[in-house]
Amino acid sequence: MYLITVFGNLLIVLAVSSDSHLHTPMYFFLSNLSFVDICVTSTTIPKMLWNIQTESRGITYEGCITQMYFHILFADLDDILLTVMAYDQYVAICHPLFYTVIMSPRLCGLLVLISWVLIALHSLLHSLMVLRLSFCPEMQIPHFFCELSQVVQLASSDNFLNNIVMYFAAVLMGVGPFAGILYTYSKIVSCICKISSAQGKYIAFSTCVSHLVVVSLFYFTALGVYLSSAATHTSHSSTIASVMYTVVTPMLNPFIYSLRNQDIKGALKRFYFMPTLKDQIPSALDCIVQSL
Repeated sequence: MYLITVFGNLLIVLAVSSDSHLHTPMYFFLSNLSFVDICVTSTTIPKMLWNIQTESRGITYEGCITQMYFHILFADLDDILLTVMAYDQYVAICHPLFYTVIMSPRLCGLLVLISWVLIALHSLLHSLMVLRLSFCPEMQIPHFFCELSQVVQLASSDNFLNNIVMYFAAVLMGVGPFAGILYTYSKIVSCICKISSAQGKYIAFSTCVSHLVVVSLFYFTALGVYLSSAATHTSHSSTIASVMYTVVTPMLNPFIYSLRNQDIKGALKRFYFMPTLKDQIPSALDCIVQSL
């Protein structure tokens, strides 16, 4: 599953970067999402596979803090990028004549840069808050990686402030972007309803299907399983939730965006046949020279 996730998302990044037809805001955000999906799985799965291979479940204190920082960073970036992509869909459908003006390369780059800076500071805050806690020399984390909530609960010192910050950040980074996506799509549905032709409505709605599926998969699996884990208070349910949004969702994203997208399919085909064409050109030139 890890190799499928990395390979699928890497193909999306290479296809978008190598094909000039896909140098648009929508595919720019998609390539960033694919890159973040590779990173969010790479922060946890390689270490887990190494532990299985070596039959060792240990991790150093520094390694745990580092893993926790990067996992928070890339998981929250996934969330923010989905919100930015929803805004891009809104501008494309509700303001098509001004789309290229509003979604300029400068604005797109600025949105991604601001997302990286804010989430990096947010992740740094959590990491510094954990560093102030005291832990036993040896402890067992009931998880396959150093998840923030699990680590905080194992602290031997007072973790009240950490819990306050953690729950406040969860509301801010979880409910906030989700509310923004809901508001954006309410505007999109309102604009689609104003379109007179049925074909126009279908075309407008079809551009949002892939993003809607990814958003639903990301939020409803994570929120649904986390709610069930909070109700049962078992680490097993929490582990299932983490697997869903760190492995399953990033693995499915390339398939969701490529199955119904002819632009991505065409770019992948051109990218696949590009080395073949490069190899054929010198041999063809040699044949021409020999015939002359």
